[in-house]
Amino acid sequence: MPFSAALSPSPAGTLVVYLPRHDTPPHETGVHRALTERLAALAGQIFDGDHDAARHGGRPVYVVPAFTIESAAEAERPGIRDEGDLFGGVVPQAFVGSKLITHGLVRPDAAAPPHWQPDFAMQVRPSVLAGYSTFSREDARTAGRELLRAGPVRLKPACGRGGRGQTVVRDGAALDAALAAIGDDDFRDEGLVVEEDLADAETFSVGQIRTPRLTLSYHGTQRLTPDNDGRLVYGGSDLTVVRGGFDALIASGALAPELRTAVDQARRYDAAAGACFAGFYASRRNYDVVAGTDAQGRRRSGVLEQSWRIGGASGAEVAALAAFVEGGATGVVRASCVERFGRGGAPPPAGATLLYQGDDPEVGFVTKYAYLR
Repeated sequence: MPFSAALSPSPAGTLVVYLPRHDTPPHETGVHRALTERLAALAGQIFDGDHDAARHGGRPVYVVPAFTIESAAEAERPGIRDEGDLFGGVVPQAFVGSKLITHGLVRPDAAAPPHWQPDFAMQVRPSVLAGYSTFSREDARTAGRELLRAGPVRLKPACGRGGRGQTVVRDGAALDAALAAIGDDDFRDEGLVVEEDLADAETFSVGQIRTPRLTLSYHGTQRLTPDNDGRLVYGGSDLTVVRGGFDALIASGALAPELRTAVDQARRYDAAAGACFAGFYASRRNYDVVAGTDAQGRRRSGVLEQSWRIGGASGAEVAALAAFVEGGATGVVRASCVERFGRGGAPPPAGATLLYQGDDPEVGFVTKYAYLR
């Protein structure tokens, strides 16, 4: 199978990064460009930098967007027609590409954005933690106080990435103080997820990358690492990747019970998205699933959020893709990606692909790389 045909229908053989927002930090754009260049090399095609309407308009290109495309109209700008045209996803409204779809409203008449879809949250309720999506301070306070009856509560900005900006509260006073620090515009324009918090938590990654002729599915675990301010943030993923869909992933080997549950929950979440959101499609599908202990000592598990865009685990995804395409892998491939903050530490292992290293104005000095295990 020629990978160029599997990856991109573009007769021009051109791959580009699409940066619809101008505030994407250098450490992210650097990784996006490095991975797009790697995809182009795998396909035997050309990496032509960032998408430029004057230069690429009207030409067929394969697009790697930095963010989930938030409408069909936006998808048309770089020429995206279906999931075969991009490494990422397209949603009908902006909130569909955020954490907000995971939970329902705290009451039927609570504040919500236009076109809010309650059916999805109802379908995935068995596959997620207890929580609510809120769009006003009063609704967030009501949701938080209800959940605090059972234990600690986590507050998550809808657009936060890598665990940044999240707060755990354990009583009403802490809840009120945390909510007071959030502006009214932030509630209205972005929203806040209010969710039960688990102890001894482990986060699994379950996902899929799809091309017209090749589908890879994976499960794995995420690592936390201290950033340059000492806060624990996303530090990379270790993935186990197979050819085929989620059924092939389950059939690939004996999975520990919590991991099997995580795969099943992600698969149900993925299916519900396709059923509930007309106009949604994605070639890159990643689901964070947490397993941990609640305040009553019970083991709990649930999907935290989806990522239908190039993301933290994509370095490992592309490394695995290369193993199947260039290395002729037919069974199970294990790949890892690492994010390390600060200037010290061991160098990347032999054979690793360095994706970014530099002093980023947002996060400080950071090194990112991927490798096959």
